[in-house]
Amino acid sequence: MKVTVVGAGNVGATCAQRIAESDVADVYLVDVVEGVAAGKALDLAEAAPLAGHSRSITGGTEYEPAEGSDVVVITAGVARKPGMSRDDLLQTNGKIVTSITEEVTRVAPDAIIIMVTNPLDVTAHIARQVSGLPRERVIGMAGALDTARFRCFIAEELGCSGVDVQAMVLGGHGDSMVPLPRHSTVGGVPISELIEPARLEEIVQRTRDGGAEIVGLLKTGSAFYAPASGVKQDEHRLLPVCVWLEGEYGIDDTFVGVPVKLAAGGVEEIIEIALTDEELAALQASAAHVRETVAKWEELKAAQ
Repeated sequence: MKVTVVGAGNVGATCAQRIAESDVADVYLVDVVEGVAAGKALDLAEAAPLAGHSRSITGGTEYEPAEGSDVVVITAGVARKPGMSRDDLLQTNGKIVTSITEEVTRVAPDAIIIMVTNPLDVTAHIARQVSGLPRERVIGMAGALDTARFRCFIAEELGCSGVDVQAMVLGGHGDSMVPLPRHSTVGGVPISELIEPARLEEIVQRTRDGGAEIVGLLKTGSAFYAPASGVKQDEHRLLPVCVWLEGEYGIDDTFVGVPVKLAAGGVEEIIEIALTDEELAALQASAAHVRETVAKWEELKAAQ
């Protein structure tokens, strides 16, 4: 299996490391800045004997070596600064993702595209629009990341392992995301039996602010370890990812995070779990925010 990672910054390089060291695939790392992808790829290749894997890791500035890729992960773009929302990145990153998608579709037309670049729901929309790929082959990793953050904060609160926490976060990758405490358990025990409602609401809000919390601490960058781990997910997993909906959950023609079953060809099945009226309304409101941001992008594009 071969994966191309576009963007050799913190997220892209860490993603390449996760994929290679987990023996998932050979990796080609590409970046427009001369020497960055090649240098990081060489460093990772030299680490392979110590990490105990035999995967090939190469890098460069050209897209031609991405030919034959099974998956293309797009991480390139500008990162948030303190005080910025993901939507603030729209104009710059929208142009970057448009250009990248044109290139990867040209050299690897059969690849699955996994979007990481923010604002993720909108950049996934752009990638599908530019590539013309079917919905099962353009996905965003945000649901996995947001759910991991929720699991982490629950585990931290209870002093247990995050591995034992099962949770679900739906919706857009932003302030309107929809953590689902009702569907969250620790070792099979509902978290509503373990955490007081007021404290649980604080954890839900911290999950929504999870990326901004890291941006505020780093000052000059954004999260990269957890987003990279969100990309490296095996087949036959059921987890929330950003996917194009066509009527599921009463949502049409919008990328939003919902539970899916992943397979070698991308999204094998979209799972519609039972939601309360309040949960469904929150998910649909989150989708409406995504559509509003997509409309802003269309306006910006028309003005160019």
